[in-house]
Amino acid sequence: MPNEYIPAIEKAFHECTKRGPKTGYPVVGVRYVLTDGQTHVVDSSTMAFQIATRDSFKVAYKDAEPSVLEPIMDVEVTVPMEYQAGIMGQLVKRRGTVTNTQTRAGMFIINADVPLSEMFGYATELRGSTQGVGEFSMEYRMHSPVQDFEIQDVIDAYQRKLRERDE
Repeated sequence: MPNEYIPAIEKAFHECTKRGPKTGYPVVGVRYVLTDGQTHVVDSSTMAFQIATRDSFKVAYKDAEPSVLEPIMDVEVTVPMEYQAGIMGQLVKRRGTVTNTQTRAGMFIINADVPLSEMFGYATELRGSTQGVGEFSMEYRMHSPVQDFEIQDVIDAYQRKLRERDE
């Protein structure tokens, strides 16, 4: 296969990974291996190889049974001891997994891994439930697969977005 088509194939592959077909989110952890190809004097073009690359990506994506990942945050909440139970309940309600608890100088400190999507509005909820004295911080920890019962919601939201854009 002539080398002139390889940049077109690379470009098409990178475009495919920018927006996954199911959710519209980037596709990560994949590589594209070109093992063979045929050219024809009349029909071969960079556009033809880009189309072939996109089609092969869609087939491979479907066959790979990909998982949807979400960012997980390491959240640390500090509150007075009397709010301990309520704060733990809030984090569990937000799909949090408690990783550590400790007490220091009358304060209760809890660490939990919580999906970023569940942390929106938490500052308001925390302040409201602790009379304004609760504090929290969070930092990125890792990406983790979205639970099965939520994947369809993500896919449906992307499909609605595509339909609205096309209307």
